[in-house]
Amino acid sequence: MDSIKKARRRAERGERLCLADALALYEDNDLTFLAACARRAKEKASGRRVYYTINRHINLTNICSSNCPLCAFQVEAGDARGFVMERADIAKALGQARAVRHLSEIHIVSALHPDKPFSYYLDVVRQVRAALPDVDIKAFTPVEIVNFAHQTGKPIRTVLTELKEAGLQSLPGGGAEILSDRVRRIICPKKATAAEWLETMRTAHALGIRTNASMMYGHIETVEERMEHLLAIRDLQDETGGFQAFMLFPFHPAHTKLAEKYHLARVGSWEDMKMLALARLVLDNIAHVKAFWVMLTMPVAQLALGFGADDLDGTIGEEKIIHAAGAKTRTGITQEDLCRIIREAGYTPVLRDTFYRPIEAGE
Repeated sequence: MDSIKKARRRAERGERLCLADALALYEDNDLTFLAACARRAKEKASGRRVYYTINRHINLTNICSSNCPLCAFQVEAGDARGFVMERADIAKALGQARAVRHLSEIHIVSALHPDKPFSYYLDVVRQVRAALPDVDIKAFTPVEIVNFAHQTGKPIRTVLTELKEAGLQSLPGGGAEILSDRVRRIICPKKATAAEWLETMRTAHALGIRTNASMMYGHIETVEERMEHLLAIRDLQDETGGFQAFMLFPFHPAHTKLAEKYHLARVGSWEDMKMLALARLVLDNIAHVKAFWVMLTMPVAQLALGFGADDLDGTIGEEKIIHAAGAKTRTGITQEDLCRIIREAGYTPVLRDTFYRPIEAGE
């Protein structure tokens, strides 16, 4: 009980939390207390502003060599459900994106295709840059970057340098799942290790490539492993300052082998809000925390604005990976709806670019 009282005092004062503090606050389970502390931390970082962007997601392929039990998106080569976007497909998607007012970001994540060479991905970035010269390109998780390095035999720094020269400007934060190799050996055994994920981010930051960070929770990890994950990200941010935002992904179990084997169900909104508030409090050196409405549903994402979130991500347009795992949310949302949702929560909507530079407030 003394540890809980100590942790509550530190959270209330806005002091840096240690692992024991984070675990104590989780055990305390006082959601209204966490919400109040997280709101103070959010408003200290970004005032009454809540950010959003006008972006488009492009998922290049679902054919993947990793065959991770946690994933419902991937299929093996030869599966009739498999797809690969070639140059004409990408041109069509970019033509549709070009018509979108205030579009500021193209977000590209994909599977680990067994045959597509690194040159394919470089050409995709070049194609996007040529078609949309003023739009930010956020592309390829550290897991994909590590895969490119393995494919080519090139160091991660070289891979990132070549992508940057092609036009890439930032990395999404996916593929972190839980930064514990015990967990990763079960949920994604063929993907990058925890150390490789962190080293890729460290290298990106050193090259001036800003990134996001993430966590996928609610499967086989322990609460302590969740908090250690947050602290690993905080430590790297202390070192580099290169993380722009953090986002939480609750595990969506539908159609996954992991859920079948371990009889997993989707965690509830109480757990979502508790983890979001704790992330805001532990990650005291990352300015922005996203409530990713595609994962949470929009009503829960709106509620998250009272638990430390200051960003609803964006309009998205089309998203395939999370919806393959059973997400029931729409694949896109309008700018007007995002602004309305933010204002209903009592905050001021701010349209931003990838780097949190305001473009235009409100509609």
